[in-house]
Amino acid sequence: MSIKEYFVSIFKGFHSLLKGMAVTGKELVTPKVTEQYPENRAELHIPERFRAALEFIYDDNGYHKCIACGSCERNCPNQTISITKRMVELPDGKKKQKLDKYTYDLGSCTFCGLCVQVCPTNAIRFSNDFEQAVFTREKLVKQLNYLPEKDDAPAPAPAAKPAAPAAVKPAAAPVEKPVADESKQETKENKE
Repeated sequence: MSIKEYFVSIFKGFHSLLKGMAVTGKELVTPKVTEQYPENRAELHIPERFRAALEFIYDDNGYHKCIACGSCERNCPNQTISITKRMVELPDGKKKQKLDKYTYDLGSCTFCGLCVQVCPTNAIRFSNDFEQAVFTREKLVKQLNYLPEKDDAPAPAPAAKPAAPAAVKPAAAPVEKPVADESKQETKENKE
């Protein structure tokens, strides 16, 4: 090593030291930002595209669009989703599969979004609620179809038929209220 190379390497080392000290000095005088998390929930901004937990999309009448096709279950890389379906016979004699139980394990979910992308009816989505901490792993397993299942979904009115007489009104489907307390629902499931 020559004397010239020696002094060049000392100069490069000193230059890199000054660059590092400049970054440190800049951070020393910038204002600090501290999130006061539990207290600032009201003004906390969560991005719309944040994936927190999977949920069903229910309409105003309490119906969901899941047809129990199983495409979300097949595409889940961790087998996080488990679907139980049953066959029901329609009034016209045809058989149709209906969703019996849709369970989702939040603890093993990678939040990849494949289940939402492949759903043909757009029946599921990720919620924006980021607070999912629980004390036991069993509470991370959730049943998404928590509302009581309606007997039959309202059929769309056929476009080709003439209108019915004004005196005859179709019977409205009874609307069931959702179970508000989880402990009541859990005991109901345990009895079955």
